[in-house]
Amino acid sequence: MERKRYLVVTAGGTGTRMGSALPKQFLSLGDRAILQRTIERFLEACPDIRVITVLPEAHMAWWRRYCRERNFNCPQRLVPGGFTRFHSVKNALEHVPDGAVVAVHDAVRPLLSPGLIRSMFERMDTVRALIPVVPSVDTLAVLDKDPDGTLRDSGETVDRSRIYGAQTPQMFHSEDLKAAYGQGFDLSFTDDASVARRYGVPLSYIAGERNNIKLTTPEDLSLAEAILQISG
Repeated sequence: MERKRYLVVTAGGTGTRMGSALPKQFLSLGDRAILQRTIERFLEACPDIRVITVLPEAHMAWWRRYCRERNFNCPQRLVPGGFTRFHSVKNALEHVPDGAVVAVHDAVRPLLSPGLIRSMFERMDTVRALIPVVPSVDTLAVLDKDPDGTLRDSGETVDRSRIYGAQTPQMFHSEDLKAAYGQGFDLSFTDDASVARRYGVPLSYIAGERNNIKLTTPEDLSLAEAILQISG
């Protein structure tokens, strides 16, 4: 039996580095909120996907009003964010049944292509977890920091050819991810892949997209605007 598809959009943060009173996921990118653009990419790829949106509890009313005023009629379950991203995803997974494929995606990555989403869901027929990655293009330096903040060479080197950056969406068989999130929280849990890896879920990888950037700073937002203008 084909697994149903679920999307967990992690939009529970406050985005202080963006320098805005409004959390970054609600800022405008072109003529729409970043969060709306992100959800729309998944709806374009999989019109029947079930959407769970994790939000700061204080901004749930704002998002409901936005969707109503903009006629963004996407059926979605709103879930309050937790103390950390780990706790936010765990809250959302309470509403995902076993036997599904669940995609967990950062709300502030609105530029991924529907093609990547579709190809990942297709691949989930043969793997239990799938992570999009992009190879590192920078020379990497391993440095030590002195108590006064001065950086100095550690003498270590890194083989750049083996270093990749992990993106979202990260997809899992829902029963695997729910079991993994039954573990206690650990500071080393930086994404869903790290939680699943600790639990022993086998991870598979797929080429990500350079434009699938995470909007964290005002400079990122400017870059995203430029990408939208070029891509149309």
